[in-house]
Amino acid sequence: MQRREKEAVVADLHKKFKEAKAAILTDFTGLNVEQITQLRRTLKESAVDYTVVKNTLLRRASQDTEIALLTEYFVGPIAIALAYEDPLAPAKILMEFSKAQPALEIKAGMVTGAVITPQDIQTLASLPGREVLLAKLVWLLKAVPTRLVQILNSPIQSLVSILDTVKKAKEKT
Repeated sequence: MQRREKEAVVADLHKKFKEAKAAILTDFTGLNVEQITQLRRTLKESAVDYTVVKNTLLRRASQDTEIALLTEYFVGPIAIALAYEDPLAPAKILMEFSKAQPALEIKAGMVTGAVITPQDIQTLASLPGREVLLAKLVWLLKAVPTRLVQILNSPIQSLVSILDTVKKAKEKT
């Protein structure tokens, strides 16, 4: 690679690092080209970039970004998954892929300025998706007022029931 090409790669990566909401570093040793291509396609469907980059270029591109927190993990063959929309997407996809292809090793990650371990990434992957969480929130927002109305109506319904019983008892006599 020529110096100009390297500078262009670093500039492009730096821009991507600034925009990324999450990043996960993986060691892809042991995967063949077909498997990496399949992983890239799956990640791309969720708006996640998966790039293999030299460690020196990674170090330069990560300067003045949150990705710089991961510098200590820039050792050996590395690919980086960058999420721009859903920070949980790369965790879910990479964990699922690593179950099928154990050769993929997840090294570390970064979500909104915090370094996360492979165990943290596994925990993130087990969380429900954004849509599921939003649906639960909407259900809770609807359920609380409904339950409040039911509770407030309960004494009135009880009083009406008692009065109805008294009325029926008087009509029999």
